[in-house]
Amino acid sequence: MDHWFRRKRVGLLKPLLSLSLVFASFLMIHKLKLAEKDGLGLKHAREAGWCGSDCFSFKKGAVKTGPGSSDPPVLHSDLDAQRVSNGTPATWDAQVLNCSEDASVRTQDWFRRLDPRFHQFVLHRHCRYFPMIINHPEKCADGEVHLLVVVKSVIEQHDRREAVRRTWGREHTVDGKKIRTLFLLGSPTTGKDTKNLQKLIEYENRIYGDILQWDFMDTFFNLTLKEVNFLKWFDIYCSGVRFIFKGDDDVFVNTQNLLELIGFKVEERRDANLFVGDTISKAIPIRNRQSKYYIPKELYDKPYPPYVGGGGFLMSSQLARRLFVVSEDLELYPIDDVFLGMCLQKLHLSPEMHSGFRTFGITRRRVSPMNSEPCFYKNLIVVHKLSAQELIRMWSVVHDEDLVCAQRTSI
Repeated sequence: MDHWFRRKRVGLLKPLLSLSLVFASFLMIHKLKLAEKDGLGLKHAREAGWCGSDCFSFKKGAVKTGPGSSDPPVLHSDLDAQRVSNGTPATWDAQVLNCSEDASVRTQDWFRRLDPRFHQFVLHRHCRYFPMIINHPEKCADGEVHLLVVVKSVIEQHDRREAVRRTWGREHTVDGKKIRTLFLLGSPTTGKDTKNLQKLIEYENRIYGDILQWDFMDTFFNLTLKEVNFLKWFDIYCSGVRFIFKGDDDVFVNTQNLLELIGFKVEERRDANLFVGDTISKAIPIRNRQSKYYIPKELYDKPYPPYVGGGGFLMSSQLARRLFVVSEDLELYPIDDVFLGMCLQKLHLSPEMHSGFRTFGITRRRVSPMNSEPCFYKNLIVVHKLSAQELIRMWSVVHDEDLVCAQRTSI
């Protein structure tokens, strides 16, 4: 496939490589400092993968806001008044974290039988909203945003974020429709050089102004926290957004096809409750203890509702606000994709299956040459999963004017 992208890849990769060199330099320093203690006494609390009141690692007098995290929040007084009257705060109101474990759970028989790996999650799952370290309330304030691209990431994956910015996450306007991008982050996990990694992400944010960061650790179980904190953030700050694409930082997204799908739904007047992706139906909890998605019977013992693969999905802003409301009455669940399915079920809705969303690859056989065939990417919407370099290359191939595909192909 090299001949497709050889001419363009140097220009596309240059910005990615330059920022990567900056990160590499910082990370070299981090490795030399890993033995240093930061004096915060976080080790015991963080070993469980949870940040409670004793491990509030980034206490600050004020949240960093605005472009480069230095400008004040951009708010509209009329809109704020309306939100307050509806019970929605005008700004992020989780300023102080006060979250102790729910000790009553320890006395219950099912908890004593529960796999210890889930103890901290269950003891603290009433802790829902966390202080923000980096905020960009102005992101949605510049007139109507047609599509907000929201990407789940972690601090160390700087190369993936840079690749997304240079490809499908690029902020631009198409036929008068604004596209804006945000990356959702938590804080570094146990054993990381916390202080320097935080400085690093703040430096990245000063360059791009596209990061939202909360003060909970970026762990697998905490992905649901990222979901509910974003839904609340969106409800506060993004009244002018029409649609949200939410995905991972290791997917390929054909933005033109995504916009066409939105256009079709609007024309058909089927956009109000839009929630579309790679739908998984009739799934049951995985009981294999070695699986990343293992769920013990004590935690959940019935079939899952229909849900979409979290690699990438599209939803309307109207539905996002309704999901926020119902999510507040549901117990948090450690698999974020399934949790959203539970929220949809509470609204008596089901996600829509669309063959253009391939969150398990074009074909589930990773070694298949079909997974690297550019003509499939040209005709699909979302494909998982690609490295930063693979994404840059495939983007160049798919947008090469010399690429000729005989016809639209479905699999």
